Amino acid sequence: MESYAFAAMGTSVECLVDAPGSRALRSGMDRVHAEFHRLELLLSRFRSDSELSRLNRERRIEASEDLRTVVTLALEAREATGGRFDPTLHDAIVAAGYDRTFDELPPDSVDAPASELPSAGGEVTVRGGWIELGPHASLDLGGIAKGFAADRCVEQLAAFGPALVNAGGDLAVSGPRADGPWPVAVDLPSDRLTLSIDRGGLATSGRDRRRWRRGGDERHHIIDPATVSPAQDVPLSVTVAAKSATAAEIAAKCVFLAGSAAELEADSARIPAVIVWSDESVRLVGGLRA
Repeated sequence: MESYAFAAMGTSVECLVDAPGSRALRSGMDRVHAEFHRLELLLSRFRSDSELSRLNRERRIEASEDLRTVVTLALEAREATGGRFDPTLHDAIVAAGYDRTFDELPPDSVDAPASELPSAGGEVTVRGGWIELGPHASLDLGGIAKGFAADRCVEQLAAFGPALVNAGGDLAVSGPRADGPWPVAVDLPSDRLTLSIDRGGLATSGRDRRRWRRGGDERHHIIDPATVSPAQDVPLSVTVAAKSATAAEIAAKCVFLAGSAAELEADSARIPAVIVWSDESVRLVGGLRA
């Protein structure tokens, strides 16, 4: 088993390949490292020099193929989920206080008066080589960008053997190890649950990690498009298995935002999920079994 770890996209990335070490595999790991940083330069809202930041500033640009692809995936997810997954919540998450990388956030601060109330469902047009933002749309690609990068890079590493890429919890698996499925630990409030994954993706949405205070009020980073503010009356976390890390990221956020109906929705849609509630109770739903 060969492993490689590095920091990118504001998180830690771990790559594992079930194959003997070789110069070719090490070169492949280096290319994956470079690919994550290349995608970060395209897709990060925290970098003023990223292509995404330029789009949010200029409102219409001739965009790279990868930015167009990820924006299109996000817009398709918004359509498929009836707006529950919405990439146009950049201004809302900034208004909530998440206006810089999490490591740079102060423990508490006072809200600045908003010049304009944030909104959801803004118009975004991808046509030809161009992306254009409507008057009330700015993009935050956040988790879907990490899922996309994990999926892209696990495909590259699969040429050397069964591979796993974990980008801060957005996890992609190309196929089973020689010894069987990959064991993947899911953190619970006071324990860990180990899932076995043959292929596909895993992602977690939650309010248990990225939290801060504004004026003494606790906030988190998952915005509910219905209220354009941090989601209330929702699980502590939701971990979902899907056909890819990108699909898992979308599904995890949508089940999380279902709030008290999260278990029912996951069961009805047959979405394999681990749901952790505020009282630290844990439910396996959507056909998932311990």
